[in-house]
Amino acid sequence: MYYRRKVLLALLQSFDNKLGKLPLQKLLFLVTRYQKDKAYDFVPYKYGCYSFQAVSDLGTLKKYKQVVEDGETYLGVMQEDFICQLRPEDRSAINRVKSLFGRMESDELTRSTYISYPYYAINSLMAERLLTKEQFEKVKKIRPVKYTPTLFTVGYEGKTLEEYLNRLILNDVKLLCDVRSNPLSMKFGFSKSQLQHSCESVGIKYVHLPDVGIKSEKRQDLHSQADYNLLFDDYKLTTLRSTLHIQKYILSLLIENKRIALTCFESNVCQCHRKPLAEAITKLPGWQFDLIHI
Repeated sequence: MYYRRKVLLALLQSFDNKLGKLPLQKLLFLVTRYQKDKAYDFVPYKYGCYSFQAVSDLGTLKKYKQVVEDGETYLGVMQEDFICQLRPEDRSAINRVKSLFGRMESDELTRSTYISYPYYAINSLMAERLLTKEQFEKVKKIRPVKYTPTLFTVGYEGKTLEEYLNRLILNDVKLLCDVRSNPLSMKFGFSKSQLQHSCESVGIKYVHLPDVGIKSEKRQDLHSQADYNLLFDDYKLTTLRSTLHIQKYILSLLIENKRIALTCFESNVCQCHRKPLAEAITKLPGWQFDLIHI
């Protein structure tokens, strides 16, 4: 079993194997604040801090009958002791969270996390109701708002879904252009439907533009930067020449949305076609924006 799932089950166990869905997310988030190696990452969601990975893991634990979902509550049904299987520092994190927050009702717990971590309340539908006017103003002020029209590029290699989304949010990206030819991924959260849902859940629009991607059969046997350079030379002579209308469309999306990002897999922008694609867009008539690789 993945260690992060043991942390999740140990948290449930420490609360007598019964936690509401909303408190579970908040308590798990607070546990990660005391962890050196965080079991989960979180994004600012409509009810505050939220981990897509944790929800997916809970679904897997349900499938294998280690957790039961009862309405808005998760019940741990395993007899195994998961707390004792954790590293001492992670047991300490859970104990500390239970001691500090374990007696709080759901609204009080949510309010407390919003006050201490206002970034995670920026998309909350509950923040204005739960916070004082002054506290809510702090949340509004911490929302990343940037005005310089910018074309970003970003790869998801080596990032969790939540880390990736936070990078978009912190750069105030309004629209994500998925430029993969095949938008499927073995990495959690990055297949087309999952990525679109996750983006839209945090207020980022999504569009898939497969025609400016590179077919998988052309991406075989790439062992050095020289191999990538040859691939991109071919890409410029073929795909970029035949997709001028899509490049113009991307530019129109930038003009309309002000801050958009091209995304693909590779973390190294020099080994991804999003770089020559972005550079081609900068040569179009009407280009007067910034290009930043994040």
